[in-house]
Amino acid sequence: DNLISTVQHAHGVGIAAPQAAMCDRLFIVASRPNLRYPQAPPMEPTAMINPRIVAASTETVKDWEGCLSIPGIRGLVPRSRAIEIEYTCRDGKLHRQELTDFVARIFQHEYDHLDGIVFLDRVESTTELMTEDEYQQQFVKLL
Repeated sequence: DNLISTVQHAHGVGIAAPQAAMCDRLFIVASRPNLRYPQAPPMEPTAMINPRIVAASTETVKDWEGCLSIPGIRGLVPRSRAIEIEYTCRDGKLHRQELTDFVARIFQHEYDHLDGIVFLDRVESTTELMTEDEYQQQFVKLL
C-alpha cells in the first residue's frame, strides 16, 4: 500500500521495492493518465511479487522513459514490444499474461530495478537524453 501511495503521489506509473529501500522482489504497475504520462492507459495498480519474463518479442521499440529514482531526466530506451510474464499477486495466486506496448514497457522498467538496472543503463547514446522540462515542452504540452 505504501508503494501504491508513493507512485500515485509522484505521478508515476510504476515503482519497484528497491526504490523504497526494500529488498523484496516486487513492484507495482500502476498505469494511468497523469501529469507525467498523460497518454498512459488506465489500469488498476497491480502488485507483482516474484515477477519474471517468460518470453519477449524480438520486436523492440524505442520510447521515452523517466524514473522516480532519477528525477529530471528522460531517455530513449529500447524495449521488447510484447512480453509474456508470470507473477504472484497479493492474494498468493500465480498469474500469467501477455503485456504489450506501454504496460510492457512499465513492467520491463520495474523488472530492471529488481536487478539493479536503471533506464540510463539501457540508453544507447547521450544524444537520446533530455531534461524532464524539455520532454514536457516537446511532447506533453503538444497534447
